[in-house]
Amino acid sequence: MSNNTALILGASGKIGSHSARAFASAGWEVRRYDRRAGNLREAARGADVIVNGWNPPAYHDWAGQLPRMTEQIIDAAKASGATVIVPGNVYNFGDRPGTWSEFTPQEPVSRKGKVRKEMEQTYQRSGVPTIVLRAGNFIDPERNGDVMSLLFLRSIARGKLTVAGDPAAMQSYCYLPDWAKAAVQLAEMRSSLATFEDVPFPGHNFTALELRDFLARELGREIEFTKFPWALFTLLSPFWELAREMREMRYLWSVSHTLSAHKFSCLLPEFRPTSLAEVMRAGLPPSVQAPSVLQHA
Repeated sequence: MSNNTALILGASGKIGSHSARAFASAGWEVRRYDRRAGNLREAARGADVIVNGWNPPAYHDWAGQLPRMTEQIIDAAKASGATVIVPGNVYNFGDRPGTWSEFTPQEPVSRKGKVRKEMEQTYQRSGVPTIVLRAGNFIDPERNGDVMSLLFLRSIARGKLTVAGDPAAMQSYCYLPDWAKAAVQLAEMRSSLATFEDVPFPGHNFTALELRDFLARELGREIEFTKFPWALFTLLSPFWELAREMREMRYLWSVSHTLSAHKFSCLLPEFRPTSLAEVMRAGLPPSVQAPSVLQHA
């Protein structure tokens, strides 16, 4: 049983909710911070770890909001002596395909990538113990606004898999319960880590073609591709900020990439992720049941 305390920021969001459960399951005292509750520095008093589940709402104004959020968190961590765990992403790496690691040059080609790179540099300069657990696209079994519910499976009931780019491009995915479990394990070994750690989370890797073939077998029916309506988003982008922000990251769906497993495996050699089949199956809505699932219900 742990005597440690984790302060979870954004506890109702994807990272926050899974992290809160994972830390609680590992015996940590979990505090869920509500922005309306007041001073973050005071809320962090006595915390050993701060999990940064905050993100600007509606996928916009990162440049305006992320630096302020980062400074708040750093101030609270300095006051409490806590280690900060940050869910990093792959925007930092730009548009060169490959296996990306902590040694890959960070050459972002988007505004969001530049903001994320600057955010991580701010943590590194601050001297606050920080773990950047870097991951690909989130897959949430609770279908909480993740890549499966918002993109791939939005029309699966009609036998269609929505793709936003090259269906043959390898992409990196992060099953959120696994990320949260890894965050706990890294938090528990924080005293042996460097002040700033950039840890790629290898997660699962597959193409849209592989996902389509898997779901076709699972559902026992033919699955067809349908394209994400980028043309409509282009028309709406002058008037709709979300459309404009999403278009900026369109390139990534056609850049084949994975995240290196080397550092993660060295730090957590006993870690066992959820199976790829379960991860691919996780996003299916309740109205679309696979025969294999019904057989075991």
